[in-house]
Parts: sequence; C-alpha cells; structure tokens
Amino acid sequence: MAESFGSDPELYDRARPTYPDALIEAVVAKGPGPAVLDVGCGTGILARQLDAAGCQVLGVEVDERMAAHARTTGVEVEVSAFESWDPRGRTYDALVAGMTWHWIDPVAGAAKAAEVLRPGGTFAVFWYVLQPPSDLGEAFAAVNRDVLPDYPAASRAAASPLGAYEHFLDRTAESLGTAFTAVERPTFPWSRTYTRDEWLDQLRTSGMAKPLADAGKLDAVLERTGAAIDAYGGAFTLDSTAVALFATRT
Repeated sequence: MAESFGSDPELYDRARPTYPDALIEAVVAKGPGPAVLDVGCGTGILARQLDAAGCQVLGVEVDERMAAHARTTGVEVEVSAFESWDPRGRTYDALVAGMTWHWIDPVAGAAKAAEVLRPGGTFAVFWYVLQPPSDLGEAFAAVNRDVLPDYPAASRAAASPLGAYEHFLDRTAESLGTAFTAVERPTFPWSRTYTRDEWLDQLRTSGMAKPLADAGKLDAVLERTGAAIDAYGGAFTLDSTAVALFATRT
C-alpha cells in the first residue's frame, strides 16, 4: 500500500494539504542547523515548505514516480525504502516524516534515524488529521458502513480519525529507545475549506484508494461521499489538528 500513491503523482501533489505554518516553524526552531532529511517525501509537499523556510532538504522516497515529480519541483530525492537507505556517512540536523512514518518499520526506522541524526538533532514525525464537522463525519461513516460492512474500523476512522493517529504516535514513542530524549507530542490546529470535488480528489490519494479500487468499491464510496457533501451544501470547513512527535538525538 505504501507504494500505491505514485499512480497519479500530479493528483497527489494537488489534492494533499500543506502543513500548518506553526508546525513548520517549530521544526525549523528545534533543529540545530538547516540540513533536513525528509523520509517518505512523496511529491515534495513538505520539502518545499521547509525549503521556503530556509532548510536544505534531501528527500528519501520509495516510489520512483513520486520522486520524479518531486524533482520537477526542485526537490533533491534519493529512491529507497528508508530502512535500507544508505546515508553514505551523511548526517542531518533534523529528520522529518509527514504522513509517512506509519509506513516505516518502527524499530528499524528509529535505529536508522539515530544513525543519521547528529547529536542534538531533531526527530519530528507528524500527521494531519482530516476531521470533518461531526454531522458530516457521521454521514461519511454511514457511507463506509454501507459500502464496507466487513471493515468497521473504516467507518470509525471516517467519523473520528484522531484515534488512528494517536496510535501511530504511541507506537513511535515506544520504539525510540535510549538514543532519543525530550520526547514531546505537540499539536497544531489548522483549518481549510473543501469543495465536494476537492474532498473527493484527496480521497483518491488516500491509502485505501487502491484496495477499494481493486475490490470494485472505490466508485461507490466516492459517489456516496459526494452526495453527502452535496446534501451538506457542496462544501465544508475542516477545523482540524496536526499531531506530532518530537524528540532529540542524545
């Protein structure tokens, strides 16, 4: 599933939201220097924000299609799974992973992060939580219950996705070991208005899109989700949260 996002990198780059300015500022402020490693950089959304904030970013990305698109936007990328990536002795002031650390083996990933971060370097992984208004979230959950009756977790996540991301934070914290200290879990509020088509585009870029398509159910989810947004007025505002885990390399 981690390698399914590159089927349409242009759509991914257009549909996925950027990260809150306050989150970018926090990463830059914590890092002892400008050299940043972006794990699972995708099409370069996060890397471009960090570059604009004065960082020198190298991306590592498992999917050549995503990496190729990132390069067209000026991001330097090396293609590899992070766990097996060869840093060739290079070290960094910060390691970031936006919406990707759950694809990394937590133990191997923590060990690799400890290897490539300089003493005092910042480990920063984070996810943005797409939290629709409660009544619309319930409508999305109803779509998932009807179309995906064998996957109750999908309907729970559609209604209130924060729990899934808190699980990622817990698992990451438990895996860091003694190479890291000063673990923090800050949150960053963010808001964005989505039209019907914009929301459906981001659904097409989600991790579940390919399995749903393979099962012949993606079109039904998109159609019924679109109908729910139409009934809501054709657009809605997410008042959401980005959740993060920061730690310092000892």
